[in-house]
Amino acid sequence: MQILLTGGLGFLGSHIGVELLDNDYEVVVIDDLSNSKLEVKERIQQITGKEIKLYIGDCADETLMDKIFMENEIESVIHCAGLKAVGESVEKPVWYYQTNLGTTLNLLKIMQKYAVKKIIFSSTATVYGVPAKEQVDETCQTGKTTNPYATSKFMIERILEDVYTSDNTWSMGILRYFNPIGSHESGQIGEEPNGIPNNLMPYILKVAKGELPILSVFGDDYDTPDGTGVRDYIHVVDLAKAHLKALEKIKQETGICKYNIGTGTGYSVLDIINNFEKVNGIKINYKIAPRRPGDVASCYSNPAKAEQELGWKAEKNIEDMCKDAWHFASQK
Repeated sequence: MQILLTGGLGFLGSHIGVELLDNDYEVVVIDDLSNSKLEVKERIQQITGKEIKLYIGDCADETLMDKIFMENEIESVIHCAGLKAVGESVEKPVWYYQTNLGTTLNLLKIMQKYAVKKIIFSSTATVYGVPAKEQVDETCQTGKTTNPYATSKFMIERILEDVYTSDNTWSMGILRYFNPIGSHESGQIGEEPNGIPNNLMPYILKVAKGELPILSVFGDDYDTPDGTGVRDYIHVVDLAKAHLKALEKIKQETGICKYNIGTGTGYSVLDIINNFEKVNGIKINYKIAPRRPGDVASCYSNPAKAEQELGWKAEKNIEDMCKDAWHFASQK
């Protein structure tokens, strides 16, 4: 039986694919290459020594999805495909809703047709909006989102809940990611965003490589130890391994479960910069810029539920994240 991995050549999907293959799963990937590269398939296969089956296209393409399910014995789906840039979503909300909702709705329609009722969904901590407390657990309110990207993820969570309510033979895992960074220790796969990066680490990497002149740090007057915003950064390999634990759970029982995927530790922007400089011996030029609207001072996860129910816990530290991110970027 096979696992369908949507968006499987992207930053998160490629690392999940490696972990699946390393644990003897057969992997079928669909990716439209809108924010990924075809060569990632070869890199995954070089790392693992195993083949993946690739379909190039969009999950919203009903004919293609029907073909995938006809040609393979799909047992479970890990759904990573979708648009993910917060700023871009504010500029292009219709595109974000159409893409993220459309791909998911078509995927669920095809899954229902072929009676494949096990899915892990890549959600986000941004579904919590501006949280009522610094350390966020799964009991915190969701839905008061601050941008279309987050809202689309929240809406998909609701769609999944409604699907389960209509048919409780489904088994669903919703993983709310905090801030994945780093790369595979081989240096062969990592984060390669198109255009100007939206997230901190890819921006640091471009400054480190001289592709951008300076990093803007948005605000240094927050109520945090050094005045810069504090977030929960998690190594992408730790995040990928969480999917295997969630996969084990949904294979064993029906239901819908939601987990924060983070370290439980908050790091400030300057913590990331300072650790990057220390482990890689590279100076990062930065400047202090005004705060961005909607940014909160501090937000990090309480990952206790994932540890208790899945037996998963992040193992890599901030130095690993910074070292591995540069290992990948410095080769490109």
